[in-house]
Order: sequence, then C-alpha cells, then structure tokens
Amino acid sequence: MSRKTPKDNQYSKKILKILGEKPAISIPELTKRVNPNDCSQNDRYAITRSLKGLRDTGLVEQVSSPQNEYARLTKEGRKKMHSLELENETTLANTSWDGSWRIILLDLPENRKSERESLRYLLKKAGFVCLKNSAWISPFPYEHLFANIKKDLGLKTEMMIIVIELVDEETKKFLFETFGK
Repeated sequence: MSRKTPKDNQYSKKILKILGEKPAISIPELTKRVNPNDCSQNDRYAITRSLKGLRDTGLVEQVSSPQNEYARLTKEGRKKMHSLELENETTLANTSWDGSWRIILLDLPENRKSERESLRYLLKKAGFVCLKNSAWISPFPYEHLFANIKKDLGLKTEMMIIVIELVDEETKKFLFETFGK
C-alpha cells in the first residue's frame, strides 16, 4: 500500500481548487495548471497519482469525449473544495465587524444527514455559532461563500441565508458576549 507524500496532498488540493473554477477541465490543461513550470516526469506522475486518488475517493470524476478526457468535481468534491477554502487563511474574510449579522437556516432531512454534517462543519470553520437547532449566526461576511455552496449543492429551500443589522437589545447583548464584540 502506497503512502501519500506531502507533494501528493499539495497537488490534490490544487486540483480541487482548479476544478472548482469550471464545470470541467481537460486532463492536459489541468496538469499544466497544477504545475505551470515545465514539470518533470516525477511531477507528472505525482499529479496523475493525485488525480487517481481523488477519483478513487469519489471527489473527482473523469468524463470522456471524442476529443479529450476531462475531470470534474463530484458533489462531495465541491464540499471538500469549500472546506479547503475555509482552511486557507488567505481566503478568510475580513474579521472586523461591519454591523451586519449573517444567519443561516438549515433544514436537511435525516436521509441527507452526511450533507447536513458537512455543512455544520463548514459553518463552524467559518466562525458561525449554532443559536437554535438549525439556526446559525456569525458577524463575519461569509454569506457569498455559503451562497455558492447553496447553489453548488442545489439547496433551494433547505438553506436560507439572511443578513440583518437590527436585533433586539437582549439578543444583541448575547451575541456580543458570544463573539467578543
């Protein structure tokens, strides 16, 4: 059994990020974008191995056309890509409060438990706090990220995103204590 090297992991993250930009990308273009410098035989092998690993774990699927082979993210791959965006500190939103609260309401049925758990994980990573059952709140401007997640996962009514400025005084006091504002 082979072990993943740090370089493989680095390539896997790059592949997910690149595939998140378009519906599908040809394998040659993907390889070029993962390592734009003239990559060595070892680098090409590592990229191919990383892509295979992503396919084997169900994060990426390969699609054939008469002209080329293409790679695209699966639904699970999109979730993973979004969680990587939150792990990367350079993509974090400004954490100074702009006076608005972001509320996300989740209502996913039991048969979609894994999606619900993945979304809860992402919400926690983004600094959201669970207020009541499936109501999450944050002062951080992540509504655009979650709007994209909502669109990517087809959560038309299962996720609602609300941005507000006015809350009652007791709630405001509770939120300020919770977020240290």
